[in-house]
Amino acid sequence: MEIPKDKIIQLLKDRGDHDKAAEAERELPDKVDHEEHSNLLEKHGIDPKELLGKIGF
Repeated sequence: MEIPKDKIIQLLKDRGDHDKAAEAERELPDKVDHEEHSNLLEKHGIDPKELLGKIGF
């Protein structure tokens, strides 16, 4: 499932991870697949399996 990058950035900001949010803004594609891009998500402190529930997908 593809998730808009801006939703992931907002999730990081809401958690107070502004540095990770800025880094993710530069590194993540516009549409993020939670399975295909799991390594990138984990790099930014996001568990791909929990991501869908946290952003309401």
